[in-house]
Amino acid sequence: MADKTFLNWPFFEDRHRDLAQSLEAWAADNLAGIDHTDTDAACTALVAALGDGGWLNFAAVDPDSDAPLDVRSLCLIRETLARHDGLADFAFAMQGLGTGAISLFGTDAQKQHWLPRVRSGAAVSAFALTEPQSGSDVANSTMTAVQYGDDYVLNGEKTWISNGGIADVYTTFARTGDGPGAKGLSAFIVPADTPGMTVAERLETIAPHPLATLRFDNVRVPASAMLGRSGDGFKIAMAVLDVFRSTVAAAALGFARRALDEALTRVTTRRVQGAPLFDLQMVQGHIADMAMDVDASALLIYRAAWTKDAGAPRITREAAMAKLFSTDQAQKVIDKAVQLHGGDGVRSGQTVEKLYREIRALRIYEGASDVQRVIIARQTLGAHT
Repeated sequence: MADKTFLNWPFFEDRHRDLAQSLEAWAADNLAGIDHTDTDAACTALVAALGDGGWLNFAAVDPDSDAPLDVRSLCLIRETLARHDGLADFAFAMQGLGTGAISLFGTDAQKQHWLPRVRSGAAVSAFALTEPQSGSDVANSTMTAVQYGDDYVLNGEKTWISNGGIADVYTTFARTGDGPGAKGLSAFIVPADTPGMTVAERLETIAPHPLATLRFDNVRVPASAMLGRSGDGFKIAMAVLDVFRSTVAAAALGFARRALDEALTRVTTRRVQGAPLFDLQMVQGHIADMAMDVDASALLIYRAAWTKDAGAPRITREAAMAKLFSTDQAQKVIDKAVQLHGGDGVRSGQTVEKLYREIRALRIYEGASDVQRVIIARQTLGAHT
């Protein structure tokens, strides 16, 4: 059973502790034995189940309320879901990330049209930012959006788009020419059935998720599909990532907690030369390191989430630290768990083997680890000067 004592930390309120307890019970009843054979079908079914359970209400704002996104709740949900099932975490996360720009910058009409459907699980969402030549370098995006009267026409390509091919709506970033680099980007809401938008390629990864390359060939959307103002795209993208980057760290923490639990079960039940594996001092050292990395990650994550919920306009430095440390340390925790399982650790289908495949991508998407180091360094230097 995963450690829950962290819920007593002062970062949390009673509503967060109640949320964690309720979700734990729901996940135990609904996520055991999820069939991942058909990834698209599984992801779509998980979105519907999360909507029915009311959990997607935390992923996007209520258009009839002024309440903002609660980052601590988002992190707690992702941590819990990831500990139970990686694809469930993915399904929840993308409902939030995919419409984060609508939650934060949408007009009342945009929110009323899309967010109830996303919160109920009736619509699957996606965040279309990355391009073949611009991953972390968002300012290098080349996809264009040219205005013709009351419409914009989008041309270009997006790749590594999560939920690509199954989403009903894509928050899409394109260059409107308002200025060079980051100043020239704008954000649009593009329904999946818009003529001219096609799935150019489905992308397979070591931990299967719905991923695709999308092609936009004279995709026409009304000017009312723009989020914010023309040229606001970079600001919008960074604001969304500022909220959801901490939740990536929380998912990594969930994977790490599960790996630690699996390792504890292994070393207390496996016997070597007549004694439990845990009696070996080197094994105890591994467990100590794993426990320390888990707690240190949790402290960074929930510091960042609490700081945002307390009203900080930006948490770029805190979120980058949480994302960098937690994903890198989760990789190490899971690797130790695999090692402690011996041959069983690399057997296909074993929990720790699946965790080993799941964690790797988290050190890349929403800002690769080395990019986070650059962000932290620049933020630290900026505070010093």
